[in-house]
Amino acid sequence: MSKIGVFIEIVDQALGKSVPGVVGAACRGGDVVGFVLDDLADKDRELLEEYGVTEVVVVGGREVALSELPVSAGLALADAVKASGVKALLGVSSSTGNDLLTRAALSLQAPLVLDCTGIDFNTNCVRKSHFSGKATATLQLTAAPFVCGIRPNSFDPVPEKVACTITKFEYAGPIDDAITVTGVEKSGSGRKDLAEADIIITGGRPIGSSENFKILEECADTIDAAIGASRAAVDAGYAPHSMQVGLTGKIVSPKLYIGCGLSGSVQHFAGMKSSKLIVGINTDKDAPIFSKSDYGIIGDLFEVVPLLTRQLQKRR
Repeated sequence: MSKIGVFIEIVDQALGKSVPGVVGAACRGGDVVGFVLDDLADKDRELLEEYGVTEVVVVGGREVALSELPVSAGLALADAVKASGVKALLGVSSSTGNDLLTRAALSLQAPLVLDCTGIDFNTNCVRKSHFSGKATATLQLTAAPFVCGIRPNSFDPVPEKVACTITKFEYAGPIDDAITVTGVEKSGSGRKDLAEADIIITGGRPIGSSENFKILEECADTIDAAIGASRAAVDAGYAPHSMQVGLTGKIVSPKLYIGCGLSGSVQHFAGMKSSKLIVGINTDKDAPIFSKSDYGIIGDLFEVVPLLTRQLQKRR
């Protein structure tokens, strides 16, 4: 059976929220080998066992923290992948994941596709969106190993408890400290990362002001949701760019997307079209958002959202 590698991203000293979904994608192709930088906590190993990872390779770097040295980390990951004999290397298409996967692919001289939404290991084909989501490309990768970044929430985890062995790989190549990560600061309100959130509530231009986003925040607090904004709301100064959803902002794939006062422009839809369930709230019954929503509410967001919040609070 083939072996499929997965880069195990650690976020805030815990397994990245989107990693189990990527492992689920990898399980379709064979036994899953995880690659993690520096160290793996017991709690994370147990989680990986629950999702079917049969082996984890801990990639170390001679008494240096590779997670702080992205140039060397990419080289080390590539060397570990070569030694393991995996058919492919997958990872989360996050800022960290994309950076490291790109560096590893360059070192491996391997085909690279980021932000994939589908993969077929029988044909070595991957899918990704183009032209504001109007077209989907199917790309066949003929060299092995190939490297793919998977869009968060594109695949569901596949719980399948297995015994997981831990092996260590010590990187023997040059240590390059041209780039050093000294710390990570969260931008915005400190809420969940939009790219990894299961639920997102987004406000459009009709929100009217940055203060009015509190209405969405109260609702978000009841269902542990992230807060997004349309480009129009960001351009108006109501929200920072870090909250922007769309082609020129964040590409998201939540399980539930609630759009409040969104017209439903092509550019915005391209950034959230892969959401599992879309709810639109708008006073205009002809707003394009309704043609793209699973459920639509014709009404004023300033009336509908507080009512929704109260109902959700009753069900907590």
